[in-house]
Amino acid sequence: MSSALLPKPQMRRLLARRMKFHLFGAFFVSVGCAALYKFGIADPRKRAYAEFYKNYDPMKDFEAMRAAGVFESAPPK
Repeated sequence: MSSALLPKPQMRRLLARRMKFHLFGAFFVSVGCAALYKFGIADPRKRAYAEFYKNYDPMKDFEAMRAAGVFESAPPK
């Protein structure tokens, strides 16, 4: 009596059905992670570098490092 109530297990195409589900899930998770990285890390980093280099004076920085004695080939004045 109880055997008539239990559904028969799916024996054919079980791997294909589960793989389709997992491939779609993995695709959407990877797209989500890529979007989070781009908008959460890469774009703010680009903006920070752009803001830093707007007012950056490399000669002023060089002179400060030279005065501190960082370079061996350019002695401090």
